[in-house]
Amino acid sequence: MVALRSEMIHDARIFSTDKPSLVSSAIRQYHGDSRAHWEGDFFVVETGNYTANATRVGATDKLKTIEKFRRVAADTLEYYVTFDDPTVWSRPWTLMIPLKMTGEAMFEYACHEGNYGLPAILRGAREQERGTR
Repeated sequence: MVALRSEMIHDARIFSTDKPSLVSSAIRQYHGDSRAHWEGDFFVVETGNYTANATRVGATDKLKTIEKFRRVAADTLEYYVTFDDPTVWSRPWTLMIPLKMTGEAMFEYACHEGNYGLPAILRGAREQERGTR
Protein backbone atom coordinates (compact mmCIF):
# COMPACT_ATOMS: atom_id res chain seq x y z
CA MET A 1 0.00 0.00 0.00
CA VAL A 2 1.13 3.54 -0.74
CA ALA A 3 -0.29 6.73 0.74
CA LEU A 4 0.05 10.02 -1.09
CA ARG A 5 -0.72 12.92 1.22
CA SER A 6 -1.49 16.43 0.06
CA GLU A 7 -1.37 19.61 2.10
CA MET A 8 -4.41 21.08 0.38
CA ILE A 9 -7.86 19.98 1.53
CA HIS A 10 -6.33 17.36 3.90
CA ASP A 11 -6.36 14.73 1.17
CA ALA A 12 -4.71 11.35 1.47
CA ARG A 13 -4.90 8.88 -1.38
CA ILE A 14 -4.20 5.25 -0.55
CA PHE A 15 -3.69 2.64 -3.21
CA SER A 16 -2.38 -0.86 -3.61
CA THR A 17 0.77 -1.73 -5.52
CA ASP A 18 0.08 -5.45 -5.78
CA LYS A 19 -3.65 -6.17 -5.92
CA PRO A 20 -6.23 -5.69 -8.65
CA SER A 21 -9.07 -3.31 -8.02
CA LEU A 22 -11.49 -4.50 -5.38
CA VAL A 23 -13.99 -1.77 -6.16
CA SER A 24 -16.83 -2.41 -8.58
CA SER A 25 -16.80 -0.22 -11.68
CA ALA A 26 -20.30 0.87 -10.62
CA ILE A 27 -18.85 2.58 -7.54
CA ARG A 28 -17.56 6.08 -8.28
CA GLN A 29 -15.29 7.97 -5.90
CA TYR A 30 -14.01 11.53 -5.63
CA HIS A 31 -10.40 10.36 -6.04
CA GLY A 32 -11.32 7.39 -8.20
CA ASP A 33 -9.91 3.90 -7.72
CA SER A 34 -6.11 3.75 -8.06
CA ARG A 35 -3.53 1.03 -8.54
CA ALA A 36 0.21 1.57 -8.69
CA HIS A 37 3.26 -0.19 -10.03
CA TRP A 38 6.86 0.49 -11.08
CA GLU A 39 7.94 0.93 -14.71
CA GLY A 40 11.72 1.26 -14.57
CA ASP A 41 12.46 4.40 -12.53
CA PHE A 42 8.85 5.67 -12.80
CA PHE A 43 6.28 5.05 -10.06
CA VAL A 44 3.01 4.82 -12.02
CA VAL A 45 -0.51 5.32 -10.63
CA GLU A 46 -3.46 4.44 -12.87
CA THR A 47 -6.88 5.67 -11.76
CA GLY A 48 -10.45 5.25 -12.98
CA ASN A 49 -13.95 5.19 -11.43
CA TYR A 50 -14.01 8.93 -10.77
CA THR A 51 -17.29 10.67 -10.05
CA ALA A 52 -18.20 13.13 -12.80
CA ASN A 53 -16.63 16.58 -12.28
CA ALA A 54 -15.09 15.50 -8.97
CA THR A 55 -11.52 16.57 -9.64
CA ARG A 56 -11.21 17.92 -13.17
CA VAL A 57 -13.35 20.70 -14.58
CA GLY A 58 -15.51 19.32 -17.34
CA ALA A 59 -14.42 15.70 -16.92
CA THR A 60 -17.02 12.96 -16.79
CA ASP A 61 -17.14 9.64 -15.01
CA LYS A 62 -15.26 8.22 -18.04
CA LEU A 63 -12.06 9.98 -16.92
CA LYS A 64 -8.92 7.90 -16.53
CA THR A 65 -5.60 9.29 -15.35
CA ILE A 66 -2.08 7.97 -15.43
CA GLU A 67 0.32 9.66 -13.02
CA LYS A 68 4.06 9.09 -13.17
CA PHE A 69 6.58 10.11 -10.54
CA ARG A 70 10.32 10.04 -11.18
CA ARG A 71 13.12 11.25 -8.94
CA VAL A 72 15.51 13.38 -11.01
CA ALA A 73 17.55 14.82 -8.12
CA ALA A 74 17.82 14.29 -4.37
CA ASP A 75 15.30 17.09 -3.85
CA THR A 76 13.21 16.92 -7.04
CA LEU A 77 10.51 14.69 -8.50
CA GLU A 78 9.05 15.03 -11.96
CA TYR A 79 5.28 14.56 -11.83
CA TYR A 80 3.54 13.67 -15.08
CA VAL A 81 -0.21 13.24 -15.38
CA THR A 82 -2.12 12.14 -18.45
CA PHE A 83 -5.85 12.87 -18.67
CA ASP A 84 -8.01 10.67 -20.86
CA ASP A 85 -11.75 11.29 -21.15
CA PRO A 86 -12.96 10.58 -24.70
CA THR A 87 -16.28 12.30 -24.03
CA VAL A 88 -14.46 15.59 -23.30
CA TRP A 89 -11.14 15.64 -25.20
CA SER A 90 -10.32 14.40 -28.70
CA ARG A 91 -7.20 12.66 -27.39
CA PRO A 92 -5.38 12.15 -24.07
CA TRP A 93 -3.14 15.01 -22.94
CA THR A 94 -0.23 15.16 -20.51
CA LEU A 95 1.38 17.77 -18.32
CA MET A 96 4.55 17.70 -16.21
CA ILE A 97 5.22 19.62 -13.01
CA PRO A 98 8.58 19.49 -11.21
CA LEU A 99 8.04 18.95 -7.49
CA LYS A 100 10.87 20.38 -5.40
CA MET A 101 11.40 19.49 -1.75
CA THR A 102 11.29 22.67 0.29
CA GLY A 103 12.08 21.39 3.77
CA GLU A 104 9.03 23.28 5.03
CA ALA A 105 6.52 21.66 7.36
CA MET A 106 3.14 20.63 6.04
CA PHE A 107 0.45 22.92 7.43
CA GLU A 108 -3.26 22.58 7.90
CA TYR A 109 -5.15 23.83 4.88
CA ALA A 110 -7.94 26.16 5.87
CA CYS A 111 -10.05 28.55 3.90
CA HIS A 112 -10.15 32.09 5.18
CA GLU A 113 -13.18 34.02 4.08
CA GLY A 114 -12.15 37.26 2.46
CA ASN A 115 -8.44 36.45 2.91
CA TYR A 116 -8.17 39.22 5.52
CA GLY A 117 -4.82 37.84 6.68
CA LEU A 118 -3.28 37.76 3.20
CA PRO A 119 -1.85 41.33 3.24
CA ALA A 120 -0.03 40.62 6.52
CA ILE A 121 1.27 37.27 5.23
CA LEU A 122 2.64 38.92 2.08
CA ARG A 123 4.12 41.83 4.06
CA GLY A 124 5.92 39.36 6.33
CA ALA A 125 7.24 37.39 3.34
CA ARG A 126 8.63 40.58 1.73
CA GLU A 127 10.38 41.43 5.03
CA GLN A 128 11.94 37.96 5.09
CA GLU A 129 13.12 38.37 1.50
CA ARG A 130 14.81 41.66 2.43
CA GLY A 131 16.48 39.89 5.37
CA THR A 132 14.98 42.25 7.93
CA ARG A 133 13.26 39.48 9.92
